[in-house]
Amino acid sequence: MAKGHRSQIKRERNANKDTRPSAKLSYARVSVQKACFVLDAIRGKDVTTALGILTYNPRYASGLIKKLLESAIANAENNNGMNAENLYIAEAYANKGPTMKRIRPRAQGRAYRIEKRMSHITLVLDER
Repeated sequence: MAKGHRSQIKRERNANKDTRPSAKLSYARVSVQKACFVLDAIRGKDVTTALGILTYNPRYASGLIKKLLESAIANAENNNGMNAENLYIAEAYANKGPTMKRIRPRAQGRAYRIEKRMSHITLVLDER
C-alpha cells in the first residue's frame, strides 16, 4: 500500500488513540472560569472523594460535572472493564465554547451586550 493511503493513515491515527475512559459535555451553559473553580477542586482526587466534593459543592457547575463524572465512571466499568474503586481523575479541563450574544436595552436608547458563555467540559479517568 502507498505510504499516504487513507486506510494506513487511519490505522496509524487509531494506534495513537488514548484508551483511558473519559466523558465530555459539550455546550454546557456555564462559563469556563466558573467551571474551572469546581474542576480544580476535584483534579487528581479518587472518584469517591470527587463525588463527595461535588455533591456538597453549592456551585451550579458542580451538578453538571457530577453527572459527567458518573458517566465517565460508567464508561470505565462497561467499556474498559475497570474497577470503580481504583479510578482517579487524571485530567479535568474546560475549553471555551460559543458565546450567545443578547442585547439589553438601557437608558437613552443605548443597548448593552449580554454574553452568555458556554464551555466544553472534559473528564479523563485512569487507574491507580
